[in-house]
Amino acid sequence: MGKLFLLLLGGLKQGKVLTTTGSMLLSIAVYSAAYGWRFAVGFVALLFVHEGGHYLAARWRGLDVSLPMFVPFVGAWIQLKELPHDAETEAYVGLAGPLLGTLGALACYFTARHTDNNLFLVLSYAGFFLNLFNLIPLSPFDGGRITAVLTPRIWFTGIPVLIALFLYHPSPLLIVMAILALPQLKRAWNYDPRAPENVRYYDVAASVKCTYAFYYLGLLVFLSLMTFGVHEMLTAVRQASMLF
Repeated sequence: MGKLFLLLLGGLKQGKVLTTTGSMLLSIAVYSAAYGWRFAVGFVALLFVHEGGHYLAARWRGLDVSLPMFVPFVGAWIQLKELPHDAETEAYVGLAGPLLGTLGALACYFTARHTDNNLFLVLSYAGFFLNLFNLIPLSPFDGGRITAVLTPRIWFTGIPVLIALFLYHPSPLLIVMAILALPQLKRAWNYDPRAPENVRYYDVAASVKCTYAFYYLGLLVFLSLMTFGVHEMLTAVRQASMLF
C-alpha cells in the first residue's frame, strides 16, 4: 500500500496524474483505502478491460480516440475525438465495452470456481453488475449507444430503470447520470426520422438492427442471470462463514 502511494506521488510530481496510468493508480489508491488493495487492483483491471473494448473497437473503425481515464467511484471512460459516422458504428463501439468486460468477469468467475478463491468471486460479481448497469438503454450508458441503432426514442425506456435503481439504492452517481441523460432525452424527444441528418446517421439496414438487438438482449439476459447467480453464491458463502 505504501509503495502504491509513492508511485502516485511520483506521478503527481511529474504532472502525469491525469494520464491513464496516473488515474489508474489514483483509483487503486482510493479503492484500496475502502476495500483493500487486492480488490482495488482487480476492480480497476476490470474497468480497464471494459474500456479497452471500446478503445479497440473505435480504433478498428478508424476513429481517433483517447486512452481510458479513471475517476474513483465514477468509473472510467474513453474520449472519442471524432464522432462516429453512423449509428451502426456507435453501436459497434458501445457494444464492445460490455462484451469484453463480460469476458473479463467470466475469467474471474471461472478462476474463483477452480481455485475456491472468494476474492475472484467478488470481482466477478462486480464485473457482471458493472456491465449489466452499463446496458441501461439510455444515453450516455453503453446500452443507450447500442440501442440508438434502432431509434433514439428507445432511450425513454431507460428512465423507469434509472428511477427504480435510485429508489432501491440511492446514489449520487445515478443523479449525475440522470443529469447527463437530460440533453440526450431532449434530442430523442425532438427526433425526426425524416430529417436529412437523421436519415444519414440512422439509415441502417433492418438486418443490422436485428443483429444488434439480438446481441444486446442476449448480453442483457446473460449478465442478469450471472449477476443474480453470483450474488446468491456470495450470500451462501457469507452465511456459511457466520456459522463458524
